[in-house]
Amino acid sequence: MSAMWRRLQVKVGPARGLLTSTQVTRRSTWLNGHLSLCQSFSTGTSLRNDFFKDLETHMEAMRKKAMDALPGSSWTPLEINPNLPPERADIVIVGGGVMGWSIAYWLKQKEMVRGGVRVLVVEKDPTYSQASTVLSAGGIRQQFSLPENIHLSLASADFMRNINEHLGVLNEDPIDLQFNHSGYLFLASEAVAHIMEENYSTQRYAGAKVFLLSPTQLKEKFPWVNTEGVVLASYGLENEGWFDPWTLLNAFKRKAISMGAIQCCGEVTEFKYTTSVITTTDGEKLDLRRIKSVKVQMPNSLEYQPVECAIVVNAAGAFSGKLTEMLGIGFGPKQSIAAIPLPVEPRKRYVYVVRCPDGPGLDTPFLIDYSGVYVRREGLGGNYITGASPEEAAEPDASDLEVDHSFFQENVWPHLAFRVPAFEKLKVTSAWAGFYDYNTFDQNAIIGTHPLINNMYFATGFSGHGLQHSPAVGRAVAELILDGNYKTLDLSSFSFNRILTQEPKLERNIV
Repeated sequence: MSAMWRRLQVKVGPARGLLTSTQVTRRSTWLNGHLSLCQSFSTGTSLRNDFFKDLETHMEAMRKKAMDALPGSSWTPLEINPNLPPERADIVIVGGGVMGWSIAYWLKQKEMVRGGVRVLVVEKDPTYSQASTVLSAGGIRQQFSLPENIHLSLASADFMRNINEHLGVLNEDPIDLQFNHSGYLFLASEAVAHIMEENYSTQRYAGAKVFLLSPTQLKEKFPWVNTEGVVLASYGLENEGWFDPWTLLNAFKRKAISMGAIQCCGEVTEFKYTTSVITTTDGEKLDLRRIKSVKVQMPNSLEYQPVECAIVVNAAGAFSGKLTEMLGIGFGPKQSIAAIPLPVEPRKRYVYVVRCPDGPGLDTPFLIDYSGVYVRREGLGGNYITGASPEEAAEPDASDLEVDHSFFQENVWPHLAFRVPAFEKLKVTSAWAGFYDYNTFDQNAIIGTHPLINNMYFATGFSGHGLQHSPAVGRAVAELILDGNYKTLDLSSFSFNRILTQEPKLERNIV
């Protein structure tokens, strides 16, 4: 029976429904393949979902870019320079020295609503390496002959005495100007003693605390002074001395920025303006110009930004004359108003730091000899700064800030050692040069508008006393702009009109 069954298996194969081990293996392999295929189809659904999700994300990004590119959007294919100034400002102040930032502070101080006046300050030298402010001797005095200058000094001194009330910023360190109240000491020879007496009367009448000294009194108070040739001396008892210029500049800047003023590192290289022609009663045709925008060139770059504005303040110091030339001032027809330039140019002045351990002590005032040489103490330890203004015919080249050390040897040291014998032995430890914004017309400030440019205001031409007058002048310029006239100090005598009428406002100096 078993043999027969084996024969039947060979002929007809196994019984229906029964599988050999080989068939089982094959079918198992087949089923596993189909299962894998099914799993692939299952994960394909997930892949398709991820694909459409990514596609939708990309489409949304494209739709956003398309919306951004429509007119009125802020989108641009170019990267925006974060240092560019704004496209619009109410007032652009050209010059970020102490005068420019003082004006900015007072404009923000006087605005009726926070952010109501948009003020932009443009400074081409953010390091202030060539700025007149930080390269000055830092003195303040009331001993002038013009009442306007005396009042400016008195107001500025009061501001500095209370500087933290004005320029203090919440959560910032208090301001220390390092104000040294040692006063100014002017020495007069017989030839100019009468001028000193007349100036003294003017100063006392204006409210300055000044005291006259005879040679004997001078020697008693300051025994280190050689009184030979001195007939009279004038000594400031209050509100005179010197302070740190850098601290004052940064205090104005910090406060103005905290109040919303905008700073920009760049150079104004061009003005856009409109012109209207009027005819005077004499038949002269005048081109009246109104500035519409300034072009601010970015440093070390071809990039620039036009800034639309309503008012421009020229506080460019020694280079303010060049700024007005861009508007054609000084290049008009001969004998016309437009032919009269802004008479401000850079004049180079040297400051020498000397060490003299046996020099005058802590009570040393800011001494100004009738020879023109000055000296004051610089910190402690026998250090002093000194210098002098050169004769008009010997003005140094102002194209750079190189120091001429021979000027000290020939023009400063002989007079200094004669007046203070202790300085016969000294050592020059360092020196620097700085620019005056020198008014060639009368060496006094030019404040206010130009008759042919009714929206440019000047604050320049101080010829060496801009730093000490900056607090009061800043307030005066802000009053002119926002109030239309002076409210505290009347400085109308310093307007550009005196240049047109050829009526100089000269200081009666004793040096």
